[in-house]
Amino acid sequence: MNVWEAARIALHGLRSNRLRSVLTMLGIIIGVAAVILLVAFGNGLQTYINEAFGPLANQLTISKTQGSLSGSGEPKDLTDGDVEALSNSVKAPDILSVTPIVNGVANVQASGATTRASVVGTTADYFAVTDRELVVGEYFDEQQVRNKAKVAVLGPNVVADLFGGDAGAALGKQVRVGRTSFRVIGVVTPNGQQDDVVFMPLGTARAYLLGGGDEVNQIIVRATSTNEVDAAEAQINAILDDRHRIREPEARDFNVLKLQTLLDQSSQVLSFVTLFTAAVAGISLVVGSIGVANIMLVTVTERTREIGIRKAIGARRRAILQQFLIESMMLSGIGGIIGILLGIGLSAAAGVVLPALVQDFPAPVVSPGSVILSFSISLIIGLIAGGYPANRAARLRPIEALRYQ
Repeated sequence: MNVWEAARIALHGLRSNRLRSVLTMLGIIIGVAAVILLVAFGNGLQTYINEAFGPLANQLTISKTQGSLSGSGEPKDLTDGDVEALSNSVKAPDILSVTPIVNGVANVQASGATTRASVVGTTADYFAVTDRELVVGEYFDEQQVRNKAKVAVLGPNVVADLFGGDAGAALGKQVRVGRTSFRVIGVVTPNGQQDDVVFMPLGTARAYLLGGGDEVNQIIVRATSTNEVDAAEAQINAILDDRHRIREPEARDFNVLKLQTLLDQSSQVLSFVTLFTAAVAGISLVVGSIGVANIMLVTVTERTREIGIRKAIGARRRAILQQFLIESMMLSGIGGIIGILLGIGLSAAAGVVLPALVQDFPAPVVSPGSVILSFSISLIIGLIAGGYPANRAARLRPIEALRYQ
């Protein structure tokens, strides 16, 4: 008996006991569908993170290390001089742009309402560097930065508190930040991090809110490409070590954070969580394998006389073993295919329904790898679960099998 003939007989056996076959496959179906769905959610979240932060992967953020001392024995702030030194293309050929930032907190008033918000003073390229988009209006430009213009770009939460969420109503209005009035020239889209914020030109923030000086709280550096991030980091360290008179890396009074490092770490954590949840879902596959093994033992018992007849007319042990292994693998394989289709269908449905219910919810992404792996596992489960029953059938003695009623 060849494999195809054995498969035909096995399929006939499954059809003759449809309800029993479906109930047996149920554990496999649920397990495979759950694994595909959960892996799809993990893939969707990873895709969302890559799309949201991938364009920023060439960024490095420099900040002062609290409590550190420079080589001179005194705390050293980041300053405009550091910004200028980092902007030197000769000393830092792998640095594309340098964006200084100053921070503060102030009361913001308009239309008889008051809220408290973060104040960010920066240069005109900040919004392009951070990929922050506008709802209405425009960003401040280089001329407004040089002239210390009293203009502001508002975050969405500030607009919600002062103008009832109407970005159009906020545009062109005067808002009082601290003791100074500023004209609203734009409103940015929400990003979940900097929504309670007022952006203004760097010199403006220093002159009217932060008491002057040349200190900066942070410096955002963009490398020329993601491949040059490490080279840019080395150039930053060399330049600032020289300016701050630092001789040992342990004595640095500044910290350089690579966004790519955070992305890599988040990817590793997400992969672990996805793998863990898929493994938990895979427990139902183990339960399903027990069901397959159980039903195959019942099948062997029911077909004992048939096995005896086949052996009596010359069927070899290998043919009997092959017959029941193929039947077991078909049982789990068909369950795996149904589970794959169910998992893909649920993923597609979730991709339509969940983003409609929750804004920016990442749609699940089914990967070919998870489909192939799930189907392979279902076949392996059938092979393992059918091993003992098939071996038991193959070892039956013809005389004893023919006596069975």
